[in-house]
Amino acid sequence: MKLVRVGKPGTEKPGVELEDGRRVDVSSFGEDYTETFFGTDGPARLKTWLASQPNLPEFDKDARYGAPFARPSKIVCVGLNYKEHAAESGLPVPSQPVLFMKATSSLSGPNDDIVIPKDSTKTDWEVELGVVIGKKASHVSVTDALDYVAGYVLHNDYSEREFQLEMEGQWVKGKSCDTFAPLGPYLVTTDECPDPQNLDIWLEVNGESIQKSHTSDMIFTVAEQISYISRFMTLLPGDVISTGTPPGVGLGFNPPRYLTPGDVVTLGISGLGTSSQTAVSYQPESKE
Repeated sequence: MKLVRVGKPGTEKPGVELEDGRRVDVSSFGEDYTETFFGTDGPARLKTWLASQPNLPEFDKDARYGAPFARPSKIVCVGLNYKEHAAESGLPVPSQPVLFMKATSSLSGPNDDIVIPKDSTKTDWEVELGVVIGKKASHVSVTDALDYVAGYVLHNDYSEREFQLEMEGQWVKGKSCDTFAPLGPYLVTTDECPDPQNLDIWLEVNGESIQKSHTSDMIFTVAEQISYISRFMTLLPGDVISTGTPPGVGLGFNPPRYLTPGDVVTLGISGLGTSSQTAVSYQPESKE
């Protein structure tokens, strides 16, 4: 099942994308895709309910995709999880998962503009597999870890490299700018994505192939990441784990390549759809 949220920012409605591409409005189910929904076996309940609803209204085919779930309690990211990406970053291959956080206020729709932050000259791209947690997870084993997953989602973990690497402090400053976490177009439940280590992953900038890899190339598997993270924090339903990016980020080029206004970033993961963001300049909010 493919869960979507459709509508203008802040007023999205929950929906399901059908196999024929139609998006049906499931607002009458009575729940948005929140921590409570995921924590009460929402996807299974929704699937059962959906089977008895043959005439649900459809969203307009041009209506905006929002992020496919409401703002989670946290977005936990795993850095340097592909060997070639560690090498291009000039960093050693980690012996344990490298963890950092991304502010949930960076969440945006999959095809929304990517806003180059104020004073930024080094905004970079990172296609990643996102894992959405389905039930509370604390100190879970690697063997059981995938039982805690609600589904998977496409994520572009945008990064401002000066903020991230050249300023003192932790990486979070370069990861958390507004629009830096476009997710979607949909959340694909685990029954339709049974093996997260068997997915093609790719990204293009202005039509040029930049990142192209496979999730089998991860250093730490999805199950290992969930188990490891759950040692240090409780993962709540709806939380997102972003599992690392393959080689081909702008930082790794010689000289480095970064986004400028008008650039178009397109990305995808097999079975999880595609998304596209156009880079635009920061504009201060009107005081009117």
